[in-house]
Amino acid sequence: MTLTQSLLVIALLIAASAFFSVAELSLAASRRLRLRQMADEGDGRAARVLLMQEQPGDYFTVVQVGLNAVAILGGIVGEGALSPYFSDVLALWLAQPQAQTMGFWASFLVVTSLFILFADLLPKRLGMANSERMAVLVVGPMQWCMRLFKPLIWLYSRAADALLRLSGLPSQRDERVTSDDILAMMEAGARSGVLAAREQQVIENLFELDTRSVVSAMSTRDRVAYFLRDDPDHVIRARIANEPFSTYPVCVDDIDHVVGYVDAKDLFQRALNNQPISLAEEGLVHKALIVPDRLSLAEVLEQFRQVHEDFAVIVNEYSLVVGVVTLNDVMSTVMGDLVGPSSDEEEQIVRRDENSWLVDGITPINDVLHALAIDELPHADEYETLAGFLTVMLRRVPRRTDSVTLSGYKFEVIDVDSYRVDQVLVSRLSPLRTSAGDSPPPGHEPQAADVRS
Repeated sequence: MTLTQSLLVIALLIAASAFFSVAELSLAASRRLRLRQMADEGDGRAARVLLMQEQPGDYFTVVQVGLNAVAILGGIVGEGALSPYFSDVLALWLAQPQAQTMGFWASFLVVTSLFILFADLLPKRLGMANSERMAVLVVGPMQWCMRLFKPLIWLYSRAADALLRLSGLPSQRDERVTSDDILAMMEAGARSGVLAAREQQVIENLFELDTRSVVSAMSTRDRVAYFLRDDPDHVIRARIANEPFSTYPVCVDDIDHVVGYVDAKDLFQRALNNQPISLAEEGLVHKALIVPDRLSLAEVLEQFRQVHEDFAVIVNEYSLVVGVVTLNDVMSTVMGDLVGPSSDEEEQIVRRDENSWLVDGITPINDVLHALAIDELPHADEYETLAGFLTVMLRRVPRRTDSVTLSGYKFEVIDVDSYRVDQVLVSRLSPLRTSAGDSPPPGHEPQAADVRS
């Protein structure tokens, strides 16, 4: 075989190896969602790629047979074609035995480099960057190869399946999409600029509805404006003026004996028409939805849907009212700072400067984590609010000037009202220096707490 013929054979082998490399990586890297979209748009090749992903055994057997056969042939042809020429050139400076040895290694290095660059690195990068496009291009030739080498493929595939069964390893890819997969995709989308950071946060909040307690979104007992069933007209009108809300619980004797709720718009209509307001009037007081405080926000949403209500009273295991929640409260939890607080509400987290925040004690702890970019706090299953976090860490009712230092932040109680933590000052501490002189980012320091009174 002449040098020209040998080089042509090597080029063909490199092309064949590149084809199998692209086929291997493009099938593995192709996104099923994108392939389904292409199939729905009428691309039959995408449907065939989806079938290959479901049963990839024979496909990858052809790839491996092709890659290994081409690599062996490339070594044989390359060594026989190039070694004599390298040896003749090196013989001008070296002895014949040394020239033959160096010629062999030079030939090996050249052929191997060509295969690594043109048959491995470049094709695999191409298959990774344009996985769906390359997969639909090579699926036809690959199916032809599968039919051509079917007996050989059957032998190797059955042997591989038997080995997998003996080892107990799965033979098919798990295609189930989890919430973690979706969140990872959303994070990647935010980093690439496809999603805005706030949009990503909304999606994360949606997935948190199953794990967030209704207590984290409710209006607490001490902030609930309610009527007694026998309140006179002037008391009702005064409370509407002083505490304007969309819905008011109606109770007997005290807040722990809720008999229903009244819609503010019904009261406004009577007030505007100069009609007397009596909660004993038939049809004015509606039956209230009562939910336990252990429900998640997702479960409360489901109950709202079932009973066609948007207001619920929350009770604890002792049947005492701990707060109320509305559909708007739940949706505000999802939307986060995409919707600001209403005119009659104060913002729960106020950023004072680059390194400090003033936080209401009843702020849900998840909102605090998001604001401070902290992944997790200790004993997370024991509290729902910032005040609860301080209580758990201090192991007693917090007092003014109490503080907890954790995760690179100092949480200091600055105002307490009748045992209720009203305001907490959160300050970012100077980053701790590591032995290498690096500063770990907030939220990634060791979880060691410093509790002070």
